[in-house]
Amino acid sequence: MPQKPVTLINLLKVKAGTQDDLIAMLKQNTESVIRKLDGWRSTRLIASADGASVIIHSEWETPANVEAMRNDPRMKAYFPEILKLASFESIMGEVAVSHERRHDP
Repeated sequence: MPQKPVTLINLLKVKAGTQDDLIAMLKQNTESVIRKLDGWRSTRLIASADGASVIIHSEWETPANVEAMRNDPRMKAYFPEILKLASFESIMGEVAVSHERRHDP
């Protein structure tokens, strides 16, 4: 039976006035590194309206893919750059329940 995809949520608490810079950096890293890694499926960057937080919502094939991403030398070099702009927490798990609005034809 195929394994369920893994959802990775990172909550970044942004230093004052740096949300736009952080989003630009995250976008560039997603485009140049993340999307080329094995097992990556998707990434969404969500910016809070008050400028204080950013959420990275990403989906991966397996937990091993997430660990490989975290251990990639490009990512290890990148994490200190994130910490200059924000602190972060990371949560990994499987989607337990999902609801979507479906549009009827």
